[in-house]
Amino acid sequence: MALVAALEADLRALSAEARRRYPAVKDGAEHAILKLRSSSSASDLSSNEDILRIFLMACGVRNTKLSVIGLSCLQKLISHDAVEPSSLKEILYTLKDHSEMAEENIQLKTLQTILIIFQSRLHPETEDNMVLGLSICLRLLDNNRSPSVYNTAAATFRQAVALIFDQVLLAESLPMPKYGSSSQTARTGSVAGDLSQNINNSEPLEKDAICGRLTTRDTLSETGKLGLRLLEDLTASAAGGSAAWLHVASLPSTFSLELIEFVLSNYISVFKILLPYEQVLRHQICSLLMTSLRTSSELEGELVEPYFRRLVLRSVAHIIRLYSSSLITECEVFLSMLVKATFLDLPLWHRILVLEILRGFCVEARTLRILFQNFDMHPKNTNVVESMVKALARVVSSIQFQETSEESLAAVAGMFSSKAKGIEWILDNDASSAAVLVASEAHAITLAIEGLLGVVFTVATLTDEAVDVGELESPRYEHLPSSDYIGKTSHLCISMVDSLWLTILDAFSLILSRSQGEAIVLEILKGYQAFTQACGVLHAVEPLNSFLASLCKFTIVLPTDAERKSSVVQSPVSKRSEAQVDQKDVIVLTPKNVQALRTLFNIAHRLHNVLGPSWVLVLETLAALDRAIHSPHATTQEVTTAVPKLTREPSRQYADFSILSSLNSQLFESSALMQVSSVKSLLSALHMLSHQSMTETSGSVSSASSKQIGSISFSVDRMISILVNNLHRVEPLWDQVVGHFLELAEHSNQNLRNMALDALDQSICAVLGSEQFGEDPARSRNATLDVESKETQLKSVECAVLSSLRVLYFSAQKADVRIGSLKILLHILERCGEKLYYSWPSILDMLRSVADASEKDVATLGFQSLRVIMNDGLPTLPEDCLHVCIDVTGAYSAQKADLNISLTAIGLLWTLTDFVAKGLHHGSLADKGLDSTPQQTNGEDGEDHMVSDSNKADYEVRRQVVNHEKLLFLVFSLIQKLVDDERPEVRNSAVRTFFQILGSHGNKLSKSMWEDCLWNYIFPMLDGASHKAATSSKDEWQGKEIGTRGGKAVHMLIHHSRNTAQKQWDETFVLVLGGIARLFRSYFPLLESLPNFWSGWESLLAFVKNSIFNGSKEVSLAAINCLQTAVVSHCVKGNLQLRYLNSVLDVYELVFQKSSSYTGDTATKVKQEILHGLGELYVQSLKMFDDKMYMQLLGIVDLAIKQAIINSENFESEYGHVPPVLRHVLEILPSLGPPEHLSSMWLILLREFLHYLPRVDSVLPNEEGGEVLEHKADASSETIPTTRITTNMFAEKLIPALVELLLQAPAVEKYILFPEFIQNLRRCMMTRRDNPDGSLWKVAAEGFNRLLVEDVKLCSVGGDTDLKISKTARIRIWKEIGDVYDIFLVGYCGRALSSNSLPAAALKANETLEMAFLNGLGDIILMSTVDAPREVLERLVSTLDRCASRTCSLPVETVELMPAHCSRFSLTCLQKLFSLSSFSSETKEWHSTSAEVSKISIITLMARCEFILCTFLIDENNLGNRPIPTARLEEIIFILQELGHLSIHPEVASVLPLQPYLKTILREDNRDTRAHLLVLFPSLCELVLSRETQVRELVQVLLRAVAMELGLEKVSLSS
Repeated sequence: MALVAALEADLRALSAEARRRYPAVKDGAEHAILKLRSSSSASDLSSNEDILRIFLMACGVRNTKLSVIGLSCLQKLISHDAVEPSSLKEILYTLKDHSEMAEENIQLKTLQTILIIFQSRLHPETEDNMVLGLSICLRLLDNNRSPSVYNTAAATFRQAVALIFDQVLLAESLPMPKYGSSSQTARTGSVAGDLSQNINNSEPLEKDAICGRLTTRDTLSETGKLGLRLLEDLTASAAGGSAAWLHVASLPSTFSLELIEFVLSNYISVFKILLPYEQVLRHQICSLLMTSLRTSSELEGELVEPYFRRLVLRSVAHIIRLYSSSLITECEVFLSMLVKATFLDLPLWHRILVLEILRGFCVEARTLRILFQNFDMHPKNTNVVESMVKALARVVSSIQFQETSEESLAAVAGMFSSKAKGIEWILDNDASSAAVLVASEAHAITLAIEGLLGVVFTVATLTDEAVDVGELESPRYEHLPSSDYIGKTSHLCISMVDSLWLTILDAFSLILSRSQGEAIVLEILKGYQAFTQACGVLHAVEPLNSFLASLCKFTIVLPTDAERKSSVVQSPVSKRSEAQVDQKDVIVLTPKNVQALRTLFNIAHRLHNVLGPSWVLVLETLAALDRAIHSPHATTQEVTTAVPKLTREPSRQYADFSILSSLNSQLFESSALMQVSSVKSLLSALHMLSHQSMTETSGSVSSASSKQIGSISFSVDRMISILVNNLHRVEPLWDQVVGHFLELAEHSNQNLRNMALDALDQSICAVLGSEQFGEDPARSRNATLDVESKETQLKSVECAVLSSLRVLYFSAQKADVRIGSLKILLHILERCGEKLYYSWPSILDMLRSVADASEKDVATLGFQSLRVIMNDGLPTLPEDCLHVCIDVTGAYSAQKADLNISLTAIGLLWTLTDFVAKGLHHGSLADKGLDSTPQQTNGEDGEDHMVSDSNKADYEVRRQVVNHEKLLFLVFSLIQKLVDDERPEVRNSAVRTFFQILGSHGNKLSKSMWEDCLWNYIFPMLDGASHKAATSSKDEWQGKEIGTRGGKAVHMLIHHSRNTAQKQWDETFVLVLGGIARLFRSYFPLLESLPNFWSGWESLLAFVKNSIFNGSKEVSLAAINCLQTAVVSHCVKGNLQLRYLNSVLDVYELVFQKSSSYTGDTATKVKQEILHGLGELYVQSLKMFDDKMYMQLLGIVDLAIKQAIINSENFESEYGHVPPVLRHVLEILPSLGPPEHLSSMWLILLREFLHYLPRVDSVLPNEEGGEVLEHKADASSETIPTTRITTNMFAEKLIPALVELLLQAPAVEKYILFPEFIQNLRRCMMTRRDNPDGSLWKVAAEGFNRLLVEDVKLCSVGGDTDLKISKTARIRIWKEIGDVYDIFLVGYCGRALSSNSLPAAALKANETLEMAFLNGLGDIILMSTVDAPREVLERLVSTLDRCASRTCSLPVETVELMPAHCSRFSLTCLQKLFSLSSFSSETKEWHSTSAEVSKISIITLMARCEFILCTFLIDENNLGNRPIPTARLEEIIFILQELGHLSIHPEVASVLPLQPYLKTILREDNRDTRAHLLVLFPSLCELVLSRETQVRELVQVLLRAVAMELGLEKVSLSS
């Protein structure tokens, strides 16, 4: 173990140190080491006396080093309980001997050992040992000159005393002390903080004092007796006597008193339970303290030590705080002496000490409570608390009699400020200057103020405690105040208030009036608030009103008349304007005022239920504050009022005002927590304040002061605030509030009337917007009587609220009041309209009377309210009021004053029908015998319709059954009248609204209703509009006169489309037709099922025909759209009868048949619209068409084309584009493909349109640059006029459409038409010869290429396996294809044709087209699996060869004249031959057609290559030194390169003109893929001598390839 190791080390050191001079000690140490090794625990060490003996022996030789080692080892043994208690005396005597040694370290070691003994189990339990141990400490304390030894001895003795009394507690079974709980508490930043801290600290103190309830005893244990004797000796020493028991002649009185103060404050239970100790406290200690107090206060001329007096006062304070209940007489004497000391002529530091003690009592709530109970409330004892408070107040009031009062007040404020910042002021004993004297006086005053504040907070704390335990009721709850309080705490609080309030108020008001420091003002105001609230809780009326009145004086200080007059007198004449400003109510709020206002708010919040009549004073203050906040002359300042200029920043100033304004509002918002009687008291006070200002204002109407207006505004705003926050109980308060508003509305002052109207608006909206109106009484879960009573209450409240508005409107004498009442009604409907129920009849009656009002503003406001009702309020409107709504809306629609109102009112009719239509839906269910009420989906919805049995009768009477059909027709009748209105905007809006209503709700109308609508409203409306459009005047109108210029009237401009009555009626007619079209789109099947509908349809057709031939353009188009919409929207669904479709086609055909008499722009536009409609109609009704109808459709289109060509011969040349009618034909052409059941019509359709392409093979240019087609004389030229077209523009647009149609045609019809189609395309392509700049040949070429390339399956073998096509027909198709390629590629592609200098981009496009055409042949047709005959394939390959021969066939002299694109075309053809001849297993699929084509191509290619090589040699020889033309050189290089890359199929190699044996060798060696080089070997050998280096190099490469093909690679001779 560690102890054994440490001891062994110490023994070795001891042995080494004693080796020479003390051999016995050395031997003992070595012997102890041996003994030590056999010990393993502290008990073994304690049983072995040799170990302890050697250490005592070492100490006995009195050698310094040996003593230090011995004492250290003794400390280790004692601290580890390794010493038997029997050895204590010997150890103590050893320590006593060492205490006499002079070495300081030995003395310190001795004191350490003493303390360890008292802390260990060797603690002295006998009187001798105890006295011996303590005497060692006292001897060192008394006889030593070393400060460290003295201080250590004092500390050791103190700890020994504490340990002794701890042993007393253990021996007597008393609770252990909690050190520091009763010591002087730390000071916080505020008195309220000190109070709460002391309350918390006193709680464990009271827990320790619980032992007071235990039985006291006078018997003591031995340990208790030792402690008692020690206490007696300490008391005797403090009194200047000797400590007999400790055998000490004298001890320092201060030291003894410190120990007594420590024991008194920490070992309370000892004095509470053990009577011997109590006797010592009562007779000895109290006597000692009384003597010390009397000496310090009465003996003059004796210099006493301040520290000793502080200890005396602290001890007295502990006795009063802790033992006043048992030491009544002694504590009364102590308190009397302390109070007396405050006004005796004592040193200032002494008075400060006393004041600190008194302050401590005041800030400790429990101490003050005990003192007041034991003394002030006891009739036989002195009122010590009252005396203390008066003494403190006397100290505070003394400041007004001091010469340095201002300096002292400033110092007091500074001390409070320092304390708030956490800095505590401490008195300096050595200072004697005047500044320190002022600071000391300020310190005394500060302590007195804090003491008074402590009393106030104590009263508040005890009052709160009484509320918590139920002895008092909080003023925040609604209750009736009780006058009987039987609780101890409440009785105590009332007694304290009655005894102390006047003294405290005088002191507080004095300090608050004289002080300007922020911290001290805050503390005093906290005291005001706490004491006032406590008075309110205790219902102490007189103190409450006194404190409240005093506080209000410090809130806002208004300048008096004398001050204003003096300011005017003192101001010079030159500053009269400034003097006039000064005369105004300039209010400066100091920080004190701001804090006082905050305090007032807090008090009012807390005591709102108990203020009663005191509200008047509070409200006057708050009204003044409200004026100050809203006044431009009100400011706040940072410093005292002595400073004339403001130093506060504007942002800080506005922040103060904002906070005060918020507090002002919150006070009245809290009225919801007040009793009803209290709220009425508050309202009465507000009414009184406002009425007084109204009386003053009425005396001077023209110059009402801002103060009076501000007071009225304040009262009105606060009444509204109270009303808003008491909506749950508004009924008893409504009359009192609104009565004042109506009184204001009758005032002669305009501002007051506006104020009253705004207030009434806010009040009504607030009441109706409350939660009680948001609940349905029928959904209440309470009993039936509760539902009935709640509904009755809501009815009374609603009627009372709106009756005030009705009374205001009808009784108002001024127009502004009536307008204001309508604005209020509008706001009510906007915010709370859905919550109204019982007031609708009166509201609608009021609005109906407004509709005919002469004032425009009044009518506008009334209509705005109607809009709100119609848009938002219909669901809550009683059904018996709906017809009234319709009537009111009709009145607004028909009025002539404001057009916008009429238009908007018509829209409201639509809104109303939306609501009425819901009833129609239920009505239709009822007609079918079903329940008219929708089935509820859940229980909650069911509750919405539940009504109690007792209210069911009244409920049914209120909700009468209304015929919704009659309501709907009532709306239609109003609209029908409006359709004949002379104002176009009104009738057009009526037409739109009518058809929108039918379109939206037609599915809810029965058939009988539809019949009524058709024959009574729709067709009469159509007839009327048509008649008006035909008979109205065509005279142009002048717009409304808007002014004059140069003596002439200036009129508003009107658009030319609306400048006559007829044009405006045309617009109405168009709207009617559009509305009918929308109805047909939605409800045609339903209308079709009505009887006699066909007759109506025929009449509609008559209207349409008449409109087309006689109406304007917009009317004609609308008529066509009406028919088109009716048919198209329903034919796709298959529910349209065929006769309706035929009737529409007949009308369209009639229009084109009468083309001779029907011309002009309108006719053109109508024909375009018909063509567009035909296309749409055909697409939607494909399945309904038969052969006859389809032929009729084609006939209509044919008529359109013929008429367009005849009437627009010069249109293309003039405008450069296709005529509009033909353009529409082209647009619908892609959609005219026949359906499956009319597949035979494909031939008729395509042949019909092929007639419009050029029909002859020769095209000659005319003089004007156009094109004139030569006609072949045949019989068809007369029957088909479309064969003569002045330009090809229509044909250019037609060809792509026909190609698309052909690709969509069925296969059979497609093969039938294919040769004929190709012939027509060939004719168009041939136009390039005579018109190379035209576009017709390009379009034809692109179409031809697309037919063959994209639809390659036409030419594929087995592409149409199901079709039985003869071989002759297939040969004919391929013959036509071959003719096209032969004629177009050879004759028109890659040639230098005459052109009108086309731009480069156009030339490039032409070349690209030629290449695409060539690629279609070479890459797709010849490489695909086609069934073309061999002769056709040979012809196609030959065509490529002829095109490729253009460069080499020309003489060398003319080659250079050939354009570049011609040589590129020739090379491309050569490349196609190489491509057709080549074979690659990776990239090319080998089949029979490709084999056939490759065989044909290889022979043709070899011949062409042989010719080109020979021609190049001849040309090179003929030219001599002249260069070879670039085209020829590029050609020979291209061939040589391609020959090197060419690889052929073995099957193709078999057709080459080679010797049979050579073919056999090549085939056996698999070298026949390049056998074509052997064919050209002779020509290649001749090219070796060419002058062109690149040619020679390429020939060398080919010759090496030939050598490799023949197996003639170079070999070594040696091999």
